[in-house]
Amino acid sequence: MLLGGIEAGGTKFVCAVGYGDGIILKRIEIPTTVPEETFEKVIGFFKEFELNAIGIGSFGPIDVNQESPTYGYITTTPKKAWDNFPFVQTIKEEFNVPIGFNTDVNAAALAESKLGAAKGLDSCLYITVGTGIGAGAIVQGKLLQGFSHPEMGHILVRRHPNDHYKGNCPYHQDCLEGLAAGPAIEERWNIKGEELQERQEVWDLEGFYLAQALMQYVLILSPKKIILGGGVMKQKQIFSYIYKYIQQLLNNYIVYPELSTSINDYIVPPGLKENAGIVGALLLAKQAYQEKKQAYKNLI
Repeated sequence: MLLGGIEAGGTKFVCAVGYGDGIILKRIEIPTTVPEETFEKVIGFFKEFELNAIGIGSFGPIDVNQESPTYGYITTTPKKAWDNFPFVQTIKEEFNVPIGFNTDVNAAALAESKLGAAKGLDSCLYITVGTGIGAGAIVQGKLLQGFSHPEMGHILVRRHPNDHYKGNCPYHQDCLEGLAAGPAIEERWNIKGEELQERQEVWDLEGFYLAQALMQYVLILSPKKIILGGGVMKQKQIFSYIYKYIQQLLNNYIVYPELSTSINDYIVPPGLKENAGIVGALLLAKQAYQEKKQAYKNLI
């Protein structure tokens, strides 16, 4: 069974062909520009293969309600060229195969739960900290979803008393994403992120904000593993600040090894490294194929 996967990010699309066990045969990266230009390259790549299904993990917000008339759309994204873009429908026009569709972070959470750092666990939380901040959760073995997907990057956090940066989220200004995503870091310090590596005060502040978010996620969801990915988290020193601040914030309110002696095994980088999102897209394709096959069996 040959599967296609699309990890659609705000900066680039990663497209891959592979199998349901996470093995990738071929992959490419395409800059995220405007839909017409980006999709010409995406479709051209997949046309080389006879695929059984395609999985999509997309930046959001997206409509994941299959009963909705706008299911498969990117909706109110800050990337205005992609506002109300019919993602799934555009792929369906070219490929007559089952299509799985979810957020990029949900796809990554799925991959980490099946093949990565949370393998063998029935719950985990995957958070990406990069151009934006998003999170996907596995609860009792299933992706967490209500009327829509979680938008955990837009929770409100308390400001550090010495931080006077206004925030840059176009919707909420100083939500978590507005204060702690990659563009916010660069705008606050007026220096490119790669030039801030030795500035420990930068990463201390980042840990302060991310720890607040993780505290809330821990108290609400109690995930059995927390996985932090994305470009910002390549600054590995952030983890030590997160450990310090989350322990201070919880203040021994809940006492478990995961939050004390074993915290460095509980809050971790992705086990699949850079491939969590695209492997998750392949797994979404596998799920879509299996669901279509089961639906057909139920008809006969």
